[in-house]
Amino acid sequence: MSPLLNSLFFGKDAKASGVFAIAIVALIALGCTCGKNFDLDNLASETNTSKSADTPSDANKTEPADDAVPSKDVVEGLVKDTIADFADAVNSGDFSELHDSASQDFQSSYTVDEMATAFKSYTDKKSVVVPILKKVANTDAKFTTEPSIRKEKGLSILMAEGEFPTKPYKVRYDYEYVMRDGEWKLLKLVINIP
Repeated sequence: MSPLLNSLFFGKDAKASGVFAIAIVALIALGCTCGKNFDLDNLASETNTSKSADTPSDANKTEPADDAVPSKDVVEGLVKDTIADFADAVNSGDFSELHDSASQDFQSSYTVDEMATAFKSYTDKKSVVVPILKKVANTDAKFTTEPSIRKEKGLSILMAEGEFPTKPYKVRYDYEYVMRDGEWKLLKLVINIP
């Protein structure tokens, strides 16, 4: 092994080891997640617990600075959380939890009964639909348009549109989230499984 690598990895040169450590921290801080979705906000609360693959993250608690569009990883996390909540609602036939977690704007536009009626075709075929929706958790999103933020009545609205190439059918989504009290809350829910 070269002397430089040896000093970096085994600490024989304190300056080189410090520079190497700072470089790693900087890469992480600047967004080099190497394909992983790190949720550092919940790190302390999860140190002694394990999280299943079906458990949604807290991606909706990421407030943009100066209306900046969140990273694709954050947007994908929001979308996956919404789809997981939707899958649970379809499976149980009860849309009240999904409705309660949405924005007040969404709640004032749609009742729980209206949601149940709108998605009756999914609940009627839940034995086919729910397994497809559950596959989203382990699938990467393909955005048909780049996630973006628009302003409406002084509010930041995050738009996310795309699909998950699940089998045997793709899951297509067109969602909007509004920033309310430092959290992204569901504003628009359009989901299609051909």
